[in-house]
Amino acid sequence: MNPTHTTDTLTAASLAELAAFQGRPCLSLYQPTHRRHPENQQDPIRFRHLVKALETSLQGQHTADAVKALVEPFDALAQDRDFWNHTQDGLAVLGAPGLFRVFLLQRPVAELALVADSFHTKPLRQVLQSDGRYQVLALSLHKVQLYEGDRNALHAVALAPGVPRTMSEALGDELTEPHSSVSSYGGIGGGHMAMHHGQGGKKDQIEGDAERFFRAVDRAVLEKHSKPSGLPLMLAALPEHHQLFHKVSHNPLLMASGLMADPQGLTPDELCQRAWDVAAPQQEAQQAAWSRAYAAAAAKGLGSENLAQVAHAAVAGRVATLLIEAERQVAGRIDASTGRIDASDLDKPRVGDVLDDLGTLVEKLGGEVHVLSADRMPCRTGVAASFRH
Repeated sequence: MNPTHTTDTLTAASLAELAAFQGRPCLSLYQPTHRRHPENQQDPIRFRHLVKALETSLQGQHTADAVKALVEPFDALAQDRDFWNHTQDGLAVLGAPGLFRVFLLQRPVAELALVADSFHTKPLRQVLQSDGRYQVLALSLHKVQLYEGDRNALHAVALAPGVPRTMSEALGDELTEPHSSVSSYGGIGGGHMAMHHGQGGKKDQIEGDAERFFRAVDRAVLEKHSKPSGLPLMLAALPEHHQLFHKVSHNPLLMASGLMADPQGLTPDELCQRAWDVAAPQQEAQQAAWSRAYAAAAAKGLGSENLAQVAHAAVAGRVATLLIEAERQVAGRIDASTGRIDASDLDKPRVGDVLDDLGTLVEKLGGEVHVLSADRMPCRTGVAASFRH
């Protein structure tokens, strides 16, 4: 049975919608959740405590009716038993006048209940980007599967409409012939493409089918999954299929190295471990490259780790790349006209996180934003910006 409440899919577009939202006040609630009983029994209880914190923050600033209207959808979610039986590793619930969004997250997030003039989106931005998360395309000549996860777990992702699940679905009547018999031309998990002995002329046609199938899969996965998620994509397939898929792929998020194995023959834990063994060095190299790029920019006077300087540059549209620390919060807000930071008490109503607002501002003005853990940051101030010339 599916949850009564509809959950939203976290994409770059949905994040942009939240960042651009103009209504006030904005309520942001985050909490870690659990997938299984009995651990998940405490999740709705903790959620109610966080909702109460939002309600307390709103009181004194708004009428009782306004507070009730803002909190009502949160209360309804708290009472939805079926919803709490289908949670994942983290939860983000964001509400405002005329807007209510619920995101189930495949990674834990720190608890937060915040009322401000804008949504707190840094945890969502971190989930979307490549800091530890990636997707795995498990591909054979007869089956397509997609997974998403990190070093701890991989979870199956439902393929979006339009993504072919099989070769016959992708090629239809254009398929050369039923591929099922005597000897094989590659494959995964026993789903091998047949190549009849004595019929060498068929080989080119069969290879042509494979190429057209891979093109169709690549195109659909790029549009339906890679672009919306922004996550790196790893190919998991038999060695003989990697060269062909890379040859036809136009996905800029496809990792240079993939998993050379039959994913259908691996347990979920084995798939997770072997995929991470391939992904980890590539992701570490990417994060190291961001740090080196910042150091090079700073050496030329085109970078700063001073929060006040970065805020002024962001308002002026001068920040090309911004690195911000995931775990850190700086209470206050940025004056969008001057870049001045108004520091305040994070516990007070309608006060946000300066680092979160900074990331939103830079993205709006066309800059890149990467949220990194503290040990990956090139400095200790929580922010590092590379400026445009």
